[in-house]
Amino acid sequence: MNDHPVFIRHRSRTSFLCFGTAIAGCLFAVSSPPGASAETTETTQHPMVRKADMARTASAPRATVARGGNAATSKVGETLQVSGERVRSAGAAVAVTRAVMDRFVAGTNPMQILALTTPGANFTSDDAFGLDTYANTFYVRGYNQMQLGATLDGIPLGTQGFVNTNGVSITQAIIQDDLSGMTMSQGAGALDIFSAQTLGGAMTYVSSDPRDKAGGKVSQTFGSFDAYRTYGRVDSGILNRSGTKFYASFARTKSNLWKGMGYQSELQADAKIVQPVGPRGQVTAFFGYGNFTQANYLTVTKNMWRREGRDTTYLKPDYEKAKLWAYYAQYTADVPPGYQGVLSNDEIGDYAWDGEQIQRTYLSSIAGHFDLSDMLHSDTLAYGNANSGVYGGTNNFLTSPSYGPVTLLPNGTVTGVPMALQMSHAGMRRIGFTQKFTIEAPRNNHIDTGLWYENNAYTYDQRLYEDYPNAAHNSLSDFKASQAHTWFEDSFNTNSFQFFLQDRWTIIPGMTLLGGFKSLIQTTHGGTKRDFTQALDQAGWDTYYRHAANGSLTAAAAFLPHFEFDYHFLQHHEVYWDIAENMRAYDYSSQQVSGQAWGGLGKNTPGATAQDVFDASRSTLRPETTWNYVVGYRYNSNLFSGAVDFYHTDYYNRLAAITEGSSNNANSAFMNVGRESMNGVDVLGTIRPFKGLEITNSFSWNDATYLSRAINYGGTNYDLAGKHQVYYPKFMYKANLNYTWRRAMFNFNVNYVGARPMTYLNDEYIPAYWLANLNLGYDFGTIGFAHHLRATLGITNLFDANYIGGVYGAASVSGDDNANLFIAAPREAFGTIAAEF
Repeated sequence: MNDHPVFIRHRSRTSFLCFGTAIAGCLFAVSSPPGASAETTETTQHPMVRKADMARTASAPRATVARGGNAATSKVGETLQVSGERVRSAGAAVAVTRAVMDRFVAGTNPMQILALTTPGANFTSDDAFGLDTYANTFYVRGYNQMQLGATLDGIPLGTQGFVNTNGVSITQAIIQDDLSGMTMSQGAGALDIFSAQTLGGAMTYVSSDPRDKAGGKVSQTFGSFDAYRTYGRVDSGILNRSGTKFYASFARTKSNLWKGMGYQSELQADAKIVQPVGPRGQVTAFFGYGNFTQANYLTVTKNMWRREGRDTTYLKPDYEKAKLWAYYAQYTADVPPGYQGVLSNDEIGDYAWDGEQIQRTYLSSIAGHFDLSDMLHSDTLAYGNANSGVYGGTNNFLTSPSYGPVTLLPNGTVTGVPMALQMSHAGMRRIGFTQKFTIEAPRNNHIDTGLWYENNAYTYDQRLYEDYPNAAHNSLSDFKASQAHTWFEDSFNTNSFQFFLQDRWTIIPGMTLLGGFKSLIQTTHGGTKRDFTQALDQAGWDTYYRHAANGSLTAAAAFLPHFEFDYHFLQHHEVYWDIAENMRAYDYSSQQVSGQAWGGLGKNTPGATAQDVFDASRSTLRPETTWNYVVGYRYNSNLFSGAVDFYHTDYYNRLAAITEGSSNNANSAFMNVGRESMNGVDVLGTIRPFKGLEITNSFSWNDATYLSRAINYGGTNYDLAGKHQVYYPKFMYKANLNYTWRRAMFNFNVNYVGARPMTYLNDEYIPAYWLANLNLGYDFGTIGFAHHLRATLGITNLFDANYIGGVYGAASVSGDDNANLFIAAPREAFGTIAAEF
């Protein structure tokens, strides 16, 4: 979702307001990150929903593989070449090579590497690898990962958030080691990036090609908290005269949680085959598999973090304490003995037994590139993607009915079971194709055109499993249908179509002007298919209203223009500007998830039900749009590279779920609540005083503010005009020192992230923090059959900073009353041995 839910507490219960995204994204240009040659709560809701907090816890560029090698060409108003040796960036895009990625701990989330090397980007999480999709928060100049386009070898990846309804996270689509490079378009987006969610920039990932010579690569990592990562790849080499070649790879990552009980595990496999078709064509097939399982880390309030410390987490393995705290949260307005004045009743309810997620992904594609003539080229891609997931955990506001009434005994123990395991079973199947044509037209015109079609079927079933008097239900397996009680079943079917046309005119050598447009239409039909809330409540589960609604919505824009100018002059200088309009289609997830048109609507009253509200709002809703402007200058020489970028964004039709009344008698609607504006500057400088040493510094300033003066919530008008966007820092500073001497590598990077507003009235902030990482490496060369035998040591959070990392979902209007913060991982060390053969 692209909206941050907003809550205000009423007594000890919560009604909710889902304000539209505090976004302001922007487009603009940046120079390449350290290492380049010469140069997006998310906010889907967690499926586990608490009774008093239904809304919160419920929930580039064009890239093609060049023929005959590992180079890739990418366009976003510029030409970008990614290879093993050199990167050239131009216009509003930044490029990260494989060499830069290898400076970080093996298996690190590519978005985390982008954030550590790219001005204006910010990535935070709760684990060192950045694999936790629940906790991951990625922003680029005001846009989060739910509002950025993303592709892998041209395959649309959809949004990159938690419980992905329309795609797959890059960490599960491909093994990080098999990426040859990636780019981040921080400009106004790109017409030829196929996405229905893009409001600003786009991320483009390019997989490596199979090698021409048979061989492979292995690496083994060991680290803190019993972490290990094993990676292996085999390349066939060229198998026959036609040039057939392929690779297959495997990776396994596992680590204990750094606090509490449980583990994090990811199993991945990739395969790619390349088949040349005569001198003018090539067919490529790709398959990726991901299996991610983890016990979740607890989301906290700022008070919980400060009072209970960094290591505060779920109550497992103390089952009696878990039942006692669930009793106090659900049946009283008090707190357990010893916690008066320390935690609130709502915070006691946030401490559950445990939480978890299981995600499985299958991604496949077949692509064909053909030179139809010297002036006409064709790229065709067909793809399929299937995801399944189980998400949730203990719900302290349900009751397992088989064990009788819930009472508190004089000895402080609880009879009955005042909690139950609530798990969301989600499934997605999408198929699609893209077709692009490139025309080298007369008079220095380069024309690109293409279209995209996708069908997506998404299901979301909420099921309940009883906990027992002396033990909890198994939370990472044993989800048998015979044990489950279905709360509700939702399903959605979505059809997306996009067309684009652009012409890049070379006015004089070094000066280009791009003009074009795209058309986008997406229709989603679905919602609640079956709802059993009333029957479960009568059976003693203590369920609550689920806001069932069903129907269709269409987001359409026939003409979304994009203009770009780029001028390289006097050998070392470049100026550019970028202007574009973008539209984002409507989100969908489930009836329990606020911040989208099908979720958290209405109240359980005739004439004001969720279905009534949905039907009434269909004719008035409009999709969110942005106008993005950027102007930039870059200087580039062997000794020094520098860039400065100015950007501005106007955000229209910001959608929000507005809720009036108390939580037990709420009346919600999804509507347009106003505008937002953003201005920003990024400055970057890289100096190379002598061979092997590169020092980069960058500074980012962002002023994203709301313009709405009268947002009515619960009968009160709130003036948000001039308030800064939630969750995004106003100031960021990054420094990176990289030194290579012969076969040794030393990399030290430091990031400063300024305070982030955590409420819409800006009365509470997530504190600023400094974060440092250190990576050392040495290549021993050839030893026996092993080539490039390399040893590396990586230390994350070098100075052991205690800080808030990821932020998920809900933002309050005011006050520190939402447990939506993730405490970041402490200092961890990882050693890796890798070799090629």
